[in-house]
Amino acid sequence: MTDQASYRAGLRAGVRLGSVSVPGMFLRAYAKLGLSEIEAMLLVHLMYYMERESTSFPTPDQLAARMSTSPDRVLAAIERLVREGFVTIEDDVDAATGVRSERYDLAPLYDKLVAIWEDEPDVYAIGAWPAAADSRGEAAAAAEPAPPRTRETAASRRKDLFTVFESEFARPLSPMEYETIVGWLDQDRYSDSLIMTALKEAVFAGKVHFRYIDRILMEWQRNRITTPEEAKAYTERFRGGR
Repeated sequence: MTDQASYRAGLRAGVRLGSVSVPGMFLRAYAKLGLSEIEAMLLVHLMYYMERESTSFPTPDQLAARMSTSPDRVLAAIERLVREGFVTIEDDVDAATGVRSERYDLAPLYDKLVAIWEDEPDVYAIGAWPAAADSRGEAAAAAEPAPPRTRETAASRRKDLFTVFESEFARPLSPMEYETIVGWLDQDRYSDSLIMTALKEAVFAGKVHFRYIDRILMEWQRNRITTPEEAKAYTERFRGGR
C-alpha cells in the first residue's frame, strides 16, 4: 500500500469512528467543579461510549485502554465521581429477557453544570471571557457588579425552560439538547416564552423532537414573529388555510 493510499485508509477509518458531542460548558467549567484531568477525560470517554458505541457500562479495563492511566486509577476515578455525585450507576432490566444490567447516568454532571451556569450566567455566556482575562483587573470588575436580582431572574427562567423540556420529553436532556436550547437563547436570541410556545406547538402536532421545534422557530423568525401572541395568531391562520 502506498503512503497516499495508507493515509486515505486511515482517514476513512477515522471518519467512520465519528465524533462525540462534549458540552462546551463542561470544557469551560470542569476545573471549577474540582475535577482532575483524568476524571474529565474519563467523562469524555463515557460520553463517547454511550453516544457512539451504545455501551452504557464500559469496564475500567476498557476505559484505561484508551487513556494514559491504569485500570486501578480509572476505577478510583469512577468511585470518586459516583461518591461526589457526578455520575450514578443505574440498574436496567431488559423487558423481553428479564436480564439485569447496569449503566452509567451522567445526568447529575449536567445538573451541576446547569447550577454553575445559573450562578454565573454572564461569565459562561457564549463568547464571554473569564474574569481573569479582563485587562482592567479584579478591582475594576468588582466595581461593576451585575445586578444580582436580574441575573437570578434570568437564571431561574432558564432553569424553568430546561425543566419544562425534560417534563415534555419525559427524560433528562442530552448534552447536545442542552446546547441547542442555549443556542436558541444566546445565539438566535429567541425569548424563553417563544421557545416555550414552539415546544407546545410541537406537542400539539405530536412531533416532540428538537429538529421539529427548531424548524418552527426558524419559520417564525422568517416571518418576523417575536412574541407568543404573534406565534399563536400565525399558527391559527396557517391551520385555517389548510
